[in-house]
Formats: sequence, C-alpha cells, structure tokens
Amino acid sequence: MYWKKIFLGGVVLAAGATAVFWQDIREVRALMEYAATFEPEVIDENFRSFYTQYPAVTIKRGGPVYDLPEALRDDALPETYTYGDEEKSLSQFLADTQTSGLLVMQGDAIVYEDYWRGQTAEDRHIIMSISKSMASMLVGVAVNDGLIDIEDQVTDYAPSLVGSAYDGVTVKNALEMASGIRWSEDYGRLDSDLVQSLVALLLGSLDEFALGLQREREPGTYNHYASMDTHILGMVLRGATGKSYQDYFEEKLWSKLGAESDAKMLVDSVGEPLVYGGVNIRLRDMARFGKLYLDEGRNFAGEQLVPASWVKASTTPDAPMLMPMADNPQSSSGFGYKYQWWIPFTPDGGDYSAIGIYGQFVYVNPKRRVVIAKTTSYLDYNENGGWMNHETLIAMQAIARHLTPDEALAAN
Repeated sequence: MYWKKIFLGGVVLAAGATAVFWQDIREVRALMEYAATFEPEVIDENFRSFYTQYPAVTIKRGGPVYDLPEALRDDALPETYTYGDEEKSLSQFLADTQTSGLLVMQGDAIVYEDYWRGQTAEDRHIIMSISKSMASMLVGVAVNDGLIDIEDQVTDYAPSLVGSAYDGVTVKNALEMASGIRWSEDYGRLDSDLVQSLVALLLGSLDEFALGLQREREPGTYNHYASMDTHILGMVLRGATGKSYQDYFEEKLWSKLGAESDAKMLVDSVGEPLVYGGVNIRLRDMARFGKLYLDEGRNFAGEQLVPASWVKASTTPDAPMLMPMADNPQSSSGFGYKYQWWIPFTPDGGDYSAIGIYGQFVYVNPKRRVVIAKTTSYLDYNENGGWMNHETLIAMQAIARHLTPDEALAAN
C-alpha cells in the first residue's frame, strides 16, 4: 500500500508537470506564430486574412448600402507636404510606409481611391486599434440610452473585476486610457503585456487575463495607452446592455452604417471579441465610419446613431494629461487623446484620427470636410512607429488643406 501511494503520487506529479510543460509549449508556439505574422514576405497577406487564420465571428451588415458618390480627381493629392523643414514627396511616403489602400473623401464624395501591394477594394483588412474608436462609439450609444454613466466604476457593470487592478477605475478613466494599470504596449517584445494578452487571446480568456494585471498609478491622473482598457469597455458594454459585444456592435453600428460588406471580428478561445483591435473590414467601410463622425453621428439616412455631443466630447481633450504636447509630464504620448481618439501634435480645424498599429488610419477634419482612410503594413513600426504616425497625420493634414485651402474657407 505504501509503495502504491508513492506510485500514484508520482503519477499525479508527473501529470501536473506534463500539463505545465504542455502549457509552456503552447505559449511558445503562440509566441513564435505571433512573431512570424509580421515577416516582410507575409505581412500584407496576413493583414488581409487574420479572420481566416484565427477564430472570428461575422458581424452582418444590414439595410441599404450607402453608395459613396465618386468625384475622382487627378489632382486630389498634393505632390508634396512639409515635414519639419523638409519638403517631401507624398507618393514616396506612401510607398515607403507600405501603404496598401488610400481613400480620400471631400464632403460627400470620394475624390481619390487606390490600392497597392496586392490589396483590392473587396479585401477586408484588419484595422487594429481603429477598433477602439468603434468601441467608444458604442459606449456613447449606451450612455445616450441611459445604460451607462461614465462616472460609474467599471465594476458596477463588470463585477468580476472587483478586487482586480480595475477596481476603483471609472468608465471615463478607461475611455481616456487613464486606468493606472501597469502596462507595456510593445509589439516588438514577446514578454510585453500586449503580446502576452494576445497569447491569452489564442489560448485562454482575455477577461481572465485582465484580472491578473497590477495597479501602477492612481486612476485618472496619467494618460498611458493600454489596450486592455478598451477590453474593459467591452466588458462594461456586455454588462450594461445584457448583450454580447458582437451583437451590440451589429445592432447599433454595422446594421445602420450603410456598410457594403459584413465585418469580421477576432475572438478569444472562449468566444469573447478582441475589442481593442480585432475588426476586419473593407477600406470603403472604414471611410463610412469616418463619415459618420464627420456628420456628427448621423448616418447617410439622417439617423442619429450616436449623439453629436458624444462625437464632440470624444474628440476634444479637456484635461492637461490629454492635451497634445511634446514631453507632457502627465502622458506617455505627445499626441492628444480623449475617448479612444487621437489628436495631432498641431491640430487643424478640430481634426482627429483613429489609429491602428502598423499604420491604419481613419482621419477626420471637420472644418475642411475631409475624411481619409488608410491601410498599411509598415515594416519598421516597432522601430519608429510613433514618428511614422506623426508624419502620416501631417501628410493627411496637407491633403485636407490641399482640397480645402484656407482661402476657400474664408470665402464661405
């Protein structure tokens, strides 16, 4: 009997060790797969096919398609733009940053549209953190419907977060990337919090991953970009609406936007969406989302999908930690920020942008009535992606000024 107990104990220990070892192997494989995703020879195709490679759900489009009018112009883009003291070629910049799609709207019409690097108008491209701006829009809808108060604690809607680093964080803190959690948003380091959250996406639960994070600062005191804050907003929306995130996304946005194609949304191993970066859509549907914000929350049929007051509040920094400022002591970014939208270093006409890693953009310039959608697979993103984002916004501002110069504004 004694030896039997020893034997059985050894079996249990061996099984436990094997389980731990197997989990480690799975994580290593996931990390290797992640790293291989961004290799130069496959990055373009991967960005167009993530939803076929990993678990994803379909978000159905609905209603009539918003047929974007075309008024294509050979001179829609300026030949050059000024970056610092240097006059630079716009076409060369687009090529150097591995741009795969660019669409420009002025007013209600498309004035420029083109594709490169094997992409077509029918491809669904992953839009990375532009997904965050869509989540913000849905929070605004829920606020308008009386389901969420942004001054409430996130635990009021997601009680599983009680006792976690998010206990004491308000919905507004999460919207402003000011939760105070310790977080490394580094796509180039396999041990960063961001990459580890993607391992959780592939092998586990993002909800559970959030429970293991630690507090670094007092909530609401410092703007530090943390993608997990947006996942928390997804949890808040689930709790507030009583619906899955994907169903709410379809009901309040995708069925009413006039989208031309279904969206695809990546999900974790238990079926919860990657709220902070998992949407895959066509370039024209990116532009339709930008146009919704240009028109202060009204869709093509005149229906107010999100209040104009939410659009304004979402894109207007109103605290020192949110202001665009180099070396802002209350922010880890030089850009301005508000509710999951970015503000350029030097704003023009109240402009703002949704930005996704590796160069995805939905840029909106209300004063000049310009929307620009851009998909990109910038290979050097982990080296100088922040500066690439800065230069891209400057180039987009140059496009907007070219289409609607100051003298035209004065004339009106």
